[in-house]
Amino acid sequence: MATFHAIKARLYENPLTENPNDFIARVDSERTLNTREVCESAVTRGGADTTIDRMEHDVVLFFKEMGYRLCDGFAINTGYFSASTGIKGVFNSPNETFNPDKHSLFIQFNQGALLRQELANIDVEIIGMGDTEAKILEVEDVKSGSVNDVITPGRNLRIKGSRIKLAGDNEQVGVSFISGANGDVIKVDPVDVVVNRPTEVIILTPDLPAGEYRLQLITQYGKNVLLKEPRVALFEQVLTVV
Repeated sequence: MATFHAIKARLYENPLTENPNDFIARVDSERTLNTREVCESAVTRGGADTTIDRMEHDVVLFFKEMGYRLCDGFAINTGYFSASTGIKGVFNSPNETFNPDKHSLFIQFNQGALLRQELANIDVEIIGMGDTEAKILEVEDVKSGSVNDVITPGRNLRIKGSRIKLAGDNEQVGVSFISGANGDVIKVDPVDVVVNRPTEVIILTPDLPAGEYRLQLITQYGKNVLLKEPRVALFEQVLTVV
């Protein structure tokens, strides 16, 4: 079967098992494209019969209206992805009303049929083992269920990765949030580390102001030894407090 796309991936220790011979593959992403860059590609590579500015303008309008309609309770299906609004939390009686202190709203996205068809056209090349340094692979906000996106101050945050157990007496060791607005570093109090394992760390998110943050974890943990110098794991995705 002919392929039209090619991606490269590296192997990492599987954080879901203790088997040293289990590995998972992660795409070696080139970089993240924003809306305008996708529009530019559509015009210059894909031959879209429009201008970059016009296309970007229309796409932004589409997403704005889609977000508005999702907040009205409509589900969206573009063919490439579907989106819907959900409610997380338990209701303890038929008469209980929505309570923001125990219930939360979230938007769920799933791949659609058109995008799923494209997966058959991708050639995957495994290019070897990834960096064996501490690595954050996924961040989940326990309250909202949001993955690699929205985080909730004062609630648990589950951090999954490889060799991320907090260990060592270096003053840098710990979990921090770096503000995208001013670069301030807000360090998590050690008493707010709920779970501390090589593949999973659960913390209580600090009382962060609304904004964007990068998650940083520093540790001296080694597989069989305490490292002399701390390792720094900086999560690739930007996390948001709304």
